[in-house]
Amino acid sequence: MTEKIHVLILNGTLKAGSETSSTEALAQELSKEFPSETSTVETVRLVDLSILPGISDDLGDGDAWPALRQRILEADVVVFATPTWLGQMTSVMRRALERLNADISTLDEHGRPLFAGKVAAALVVGNEDGAHRIVADLLQAANDLAFSVPANACTYWNGRAMEQVNFVDLTETPEPVAAANRGLAANALHLARLLRAHPYPAAE
Repeated sequence: MTEKIHVLILNGTLKAGSETSSTEALAQELSKEFPSETSTVETVRLVDLSILPGISDDLGDGDAWPALRQRILEADVVVFATPTWLGQMTSVMRRALERLNADISTLDEHGRPLFAGKVAAALVVGNEDGAHRIVADLLQAANDLAFSVPANACTYWNGRAMEQVNFVDLTETPEPVAAANRGLAANALHLARLLRAHPYPAAE
């Protein structure tokens, strides 16, 4: 039997522990679209980890990044998930990207960029418009790091402007969001399988 595709969702919510989070709620809805027969899904709340500021793969005692970095290296698909604050991704998500930047020039044993065989996708929630800009920033950063981006590699939900309804307050997932979840999962799995079967060529 072919080894299952492993999906890692990096949740950039600012809410710690099991506190109610719209980002977590949408991530859970997305997780359901990855079939358990062919994939596994793991979610990590970045704010629960002591990820020290800097651009290094290991900043020493108290730094949780090396262990998280290893989990990223073991994943086939990485979903960068964040709420929207002041039109921006959260500080913890930006910090994760900064720490990934330490490996922007790291090569594997075949001379390929370290993350070249991995698939990236984005998930954004918020009360205001701004999801497209954040998705663009997330996926451009992932592309710089050599992740591969599939078709329709994002899902998002934005509430109406100047109102207080959050995704977690909805009684059901809107069909356009559910459709985006289905498309993201299907395309990410498809690309991950292709990259596993046909890796990028080694450097000359």
